[in-house]
Amino acid sequence: MSSVAVLTQESFAEHRSGLKDVEITEDEAYIPTYLEAFPPLPDKGTPGEKTGEPASVWSKIRPIKASVITQVFHVPLEERRYKDNSQFGEGEEAKVCLDIMQKTGAHIELSLAKDQGLSIMVTGKLDSVMKARKEIVARLQTQASATVLIPKEHHRFVIGKNGEKLQELELKTATKIAIPRSDDPNANIRITGTKDGIEKARHEIQLISAEQDKRAVERLSFEKAFHPFIAGAYNQLVQEVSQETGARISIPPPSVPKDEIVITGEKEAVAMAIARIRAIYEEKAKSVIVVEVIAPAWLHRFIIGKKGQNISRITQQLPKRYRLLKFWRFNVQSLSILFFSLQMARMDYAEINIDHRFHRHLIGKNGANINRVKEQYKVSVRIPQDSERCGLVRIEGDPQGVQLARKELMDMAQRMENERTKDLIIEHKFHRTIIGQKGEKIKEVRDKFPEVIIIFPDQQQKSDIVQLRGPKNEVEKCVKFLQKLIAELVESSFSVSVPIHKQFHKNIIGKGGANIKKIREETNTKIDLPTENSNSEMIVITGKKSSCEAARDRILAIQNELANLKEAEVSIPAKLHNSLIGSKGSLVRSVMEECGGVHIHFPAEGSGLDKVTIRGPAEEVERARRQLLQLAEEKQVNNFSVALQAKPEYHKFLIGKGGANIRRVRDRTGARIIFPSPDEPEQEHITIMGKEEAVWLAQKELETLIKNLDDVIEDSMVVDPRHHRHFVCRRGQVLRELAEEYGGVAVSFPRTGTQSDNITLKGPRECVDAAKKRIQEIVQDLESQVNVEVLIPQRYHRAVMGPKGCKIQQITREHDVLIKFPDRDESQEPASPENGDTDLIPRKCDIIIVTGQAEKCELACAALLALVPVTIDVEVSYDLHRYIIGQKGAGIRKMMEDYEVNIWVPQPEQQSDIIKITGQVASVERAKQGLLERVKELQAEQEDRALRSYKVTLSVDPKYHPKIIGRKGAVISQIRKDYDVNVQFPDKGEEQQDVIVISGYERNANEARAAIEQLVAALQDMVSEDIRLDRRVHARIIGARGKAIRKLMEEFKVDIRFPQPGSEDPSKVTVTGLPENVDNAIDHLLNLEEEYVSWESLAKGFVVRDAPWNAQDMGSKSHVPSTISAFSMSP
Repeated sequence: MSSVAVLTQESFAEHRSGLKDVEITEDEAYIPTYLEAFPPLPDKGTPGEKTGEPASVWSKIRPIKASVITQVFHVPLEERRYKDNSQFGEGEEAKVCLDIMQKTGAHIELSLAKDQGLSIMVTGKLDSVMKARKEIVARLQTQASATVLIPKEHHRFVIGKNGEKLQELELKTATKIAIPRSDDPNANIRITGTKDGIEKARHEIQLISAEQDKRAVERLSFEKAFHPFIAGAYNQLVQEVSQETGARISIPPPSVPKDEIVITGEKEAVAMAIARIRAIYEEKAKSVIVVEVIAPAWLHRFIIGKKGQNISRITQQLPKRYRLLKFWRFNVQSLSILFFSLQMARMDYAEINIDHRFHRHLIGKNGANINRVKEQYKVSVRIPQDSERCGLVRIEGDPQGVQLARKELMDMAQRMENERTKDLIIEHKFHRTIIGQKGEKIKEVRDKFPEVIIIFPDQQQKSDIVQLRGPKNEVEKCVKFLQKLIAELVESSFSVSVPIHKQFHKNIIGKGGANIKKIREETNTKIDLPTENSNSEMIVITGKKSSCEAARDRILAIQNELANLKEAEVSIPAKLHNSLIGSKGSLVRSVMEECGGVHIHFPAEGSGLDKVTIRGPAEEVERARRQLLQLAEEKQVNNFSVALQAKPEYHKFLIGKGGANIRRVRDRTGARIIFPSPDEPEQEHITIMGKEEAVWLAQKELETLIKNLDDVIEDSMVVDPRHHRHFVCRRGQVLRELAEEYGGVAVSFPRTGTQSDNITLKGPRECVDAAKKRIQEIVQDLESQVNVEVLIPQRYHRAVMGPKGCKIQQITREHDVLIKFPDRDESQEPASPENGDTDLIPRKCDIIIVTGQAEKCELACAALLALVPVTIDVEVSYDLHRYIIGQKGAGIRKMMEDYEVNIWVPQPEQQSDIIKITGQVASVERAKQGLLERVKELQAEQEDRALRSYKVTLSVDPKYHPKIIGRKGAVISQIRKDYDVNVQFPDKGEEQQDVIVISGYERNANEARAAIEQLVAALQDMVSEDIRLDRRVHARIIGARGKAIRKLMEEFKVDIRFPQPGSEDPSKVTVTGLPENVDNAIDHLLNLEEEYVSWESLAKGFVVRDAPWNAQDMGSKSHVPSTISAFSMSP
């Protein structure tokens, strides 16, 4: 990019001071001449000649710095860190450059030269470019190291204030410079980086040392081309001059665009060195010639040789004065000798056409194949990039090596053309397992067979075909490997389901999952249990067959230990298994339900096994065995079935309590009756199976029962009114149960308030009779119930009930009793002993009535008394009470919720150490332990607080306080965070305005104090300078909401203050910071002022005298002393 400098009338006076020595007053009427406003560029003179006046004029004009710069530098092939032959722009170099761009904000462009060197163009702000350049050199270029010796007392000038000079030097040269410590006697400075960077850094360090040296310093300007002649081969000539004269000579390296040679030392020594250098220059200026020798481009790198070996050999064979030439400037005779020797060696090349699809196979992993060919046959192989889609491969080198390499590459291509493709059938469900998480497992397979390409189908296609492509032998090996892997997967995917009674699942799992985890680890299987809310009892085991069977046996053993279970086997022909199982398992399910929930396991279909396993209680297993054998016999003799329809509400009545009704029908007829399960769609269908005669008899009996159920009657019975509440309480739960069990019979009780004992039943006759019988049983049971009184003081009733009465509801369910609490008495309760003692006179409001069977009432009473809370005292220091209570009582409230207790803390005025805990015995003990643990934590916090109360004071001039605090407290906040301290500044009006108090741990407080002292020391080194900027540009420099000025202050590390409105001097701007930073910031501000003011000036136009386009008019009008021309410039 380029920058544009605009000349304005405001800055013209400054520029004009460099044109003439005469003082020119500030007069708006003055019109400059064309030559004054636009001085000509200096003519190119011979080296060493002094330039004329125009050059000095331009040298005095202050340049305007560009905000964006561009730097281009070259990384030779031998210094490249990444030399892989992958497609350019997609390798590690591109990734590194992308990372550097993100870090520094600079823009980087890479290009590849013909000699495989790397050209890098970096564009951006100066700081960004320098940082990016340093990163690029460190990460893309190989590093070297060198030392430079300068006097020990000059080291501090190389480091600069706060190390800024050293950092700038490292950025500028893209090197790492290590300077020995002040107490180290070694004076050598070590430089690490690229060769060019080391040379630049060495030159800069020597310049710094020379400037600090109080002896004579001379600068000679010679053309850059003659510097190698003055330095000599490997700097031998300049070293000889230095040794002979005692002067120090610093020659800039080739990569630094400077002509100056700096000589320092004693005056006589400097004079002698200048004479010697001038003599060398004059001799070389007359004798050196440059001749070009034409050679094919592809031979250039052979002429140069590996790492410049050929060029080095030539320069070493020449006389000393000819060793100085670079590889493009040779002695004609020696270059001709080299060129003809290359021709004598008959360097040859060959080009072969290989399909670009095979290029990556030719290169191999990380270039293994192509590097082997290069090293074996001493040739160079050029393979085009993938993006070129070109098949031409070029081989260069010795003729014999070229032919051998050509033959090998052709053979490799031929083998690849003969590669084989094979489709392997792998079940789609195994694809994800073979690929592995993030492709880890398939990567291992590909590493094992690198020449084979394995392609899996798209996940959405659900295809089983996996394609393998590669050399025939490798493909066959890969197929065998994958087939073996699949066989192992199939073997390990065997699954078996084990029926385990639901109540034993928690025992299978064990405490904290210990049992199930142990079985999984020891059998190497996957075991899945049904969820808690699932009705399934099946536990699924997955793994190898033998492992699954071992896990199953262990799980069954646990169940057998917990219950009196028996396992029996019955032999039934395999052909009858499906018919015994029934449609969707309906038949075998009916057998399992009828026989007390036994588990019946049939062998897998197609196994040919006849053994059926029955597991459950001994008696029920025997019943199920007999029924299965009977069913099997019936199936062999005659398999007849019919379907019968009945309303779903009749099913329970037809089955009867415990299956009594349906069992009587089956015993009389010998037929099997199957009712639909709740999840089947046809809820009215009842299936009857068995011999034809038995089926017809059973159907007839069931039809009779159903007909009787359809014959609705209405009947009544007498029930004592005191028992009515039992039937209608809990939203009529007892009545609902009667209706479900007895065919939907409707029972109506008289309304509340009527003194009637007559209840009405309506429904099928048999259902009504059965319901009447059941109601009588309930009434008899109620008649036999007793009422037991439990004395518990009223103040404990709320605790006994629990949240929303949950504790009472649990006791009621467990013991089948009714519990009635008395009405609350609001009168003052008499004092009574704590912890539930009941030796006082009982009150009516303290008596709880429990109703039920005598034995159950006793158990319920014991459970109620166990819920009566107790109170204990815990001694806790009064000083800790407020911490235990917490903010707005949050701490004490959380403890009461966690431990389900009530905690009473004494009032502050009592200053008592006793805290009372009330609740159930177990909860109180847990709460006491929790409270004591909390006390230990608080005591530890108090000790820590005492340690943190250490204070130190620091006296700092109040004018530095705002700087220490920083913008919006940023600096002091960072110090507080870093050292974990509290820093207190004096309030306005205090006597000691210079005292800063730091509190915290002793070590942290001292470290924070040292940090503030260091900050103050840095502030004391700062200076403040006032400059005057046109007040019209202030707003533009500050920017929207101060964004621009904040960026400037961060960039130059200074503080910039603009005048307040109404100030006496509205143009005065104050810049504060380190001297060097202040100078840089002022330069930048002046440049901005000049740039912003120029826009207004350009709008008015610019006027000059004696313009060249008026020369003809001046000739024709000689009496006119000068001609004035006006023109305008637009930005």
